[in-house]
Amino acid sequence: MNMKKTLRPSPTAILNPRIDVNFKAMFTQETEGSQIALKSFLSSVLGKTIKEVNLTANEPPVDAPSQMQMTFDVAVKFDDGERASIEMQGRDRKYDYAARSEVQAARLLNNSAKKGGGWSSEKVYQISVLNFHKNNDKSEMSWYTMCDEKGAQLAGRLNVIFIDLLEIKKLIGTPIEKLTALQKWGLYLSYADDESKTEYVNKLAASEGGIMEAKTIIKRMSEEESNWFREFSRDTAMRDYNESMSIAKKEGLTQGLAEGERKKAVEAARNLLKMNVLSPEQIAQAEGLSLEQVMEIQKDLAPA
Repeated sequence: MNMKKTLRPSPTAILNPRIDVNFKAMFTQETEGSQIALKSFLSSVLGKTIKEVNLTANEPPVDAPSQMQMTFDVAVKFDDGERASIEMQGRDRKYDYAARSEVQAARLLNNSAKKGGGWSSEKVYQISVLNFHKNNDKSEMSWYTMCDEKGAQLAGRLNVIFIDLLEIKKLIGTPIEKLTALQKWGLYLSYADDESKTEYVNKLAASEGGIMEAKTIIKRMSEEESNWFREFSRDTAMRDYNESMSIAKKEGLTQGLAEGERKKAVEAARNLLKMNVLSPEQIAQAEGLSLEQVMEIQKDLAPA
């Protein structure tokens, strides 16, 4: 009897929630469970109860009704008018994360401010979950807002928040009752896909309804072969990039390597477009290309 081939490592393997599309898929389903997970996560970060939250559009919807909705960032508006944008950074891309997050928060605040309505505006929060230490800062959570050299705060409208998973994951094994809500979420995100930690992860989920809903969503996603294809494609691309950069550093071939990496990304994007699994926007993000480059490749593939 022929066995169906699958990329899933085992029948119980779980997708990695530290990969951005998986992370965001947990929170962007049009289901009650996804809403519960999103409100729980935001409450754990902001330290307040989130009664209602609405997703705001940030990319075209998926084409097929059966596809899981995956967005580049999770943009939300609370019932009190405040807004937040949430992203997962699974690996250090060597950005200037401080400047990057300030710009993103400023855009969010600008979009939130009422046109012609004076200078009043609700608070905005740019929330970045990092699977690495930012500038050697090893705080579980760093919260920045604008203040002077004495610490006096301005209006407090613009808030930038970093969550360090590497620091939180050190708490593995801590009795569940001793963990904060944020620590529970950090541990879940860090170990959800580690089958050796299944018992502990199950206890985390049982203690927090939002994590239980996220666990259910990821479990359901893990049963879809296309999601494993996405995960392995991104993992392979990351490993190829890291290996190539290591070789380039040793041999001084950075310029030639950059061109080689660009060609690899273009070819990978071409193959993904042919498979019709991801949207052009998702392919652009996965392969490090601009949306314009991907659209140009798609145009070349179109029948004459």
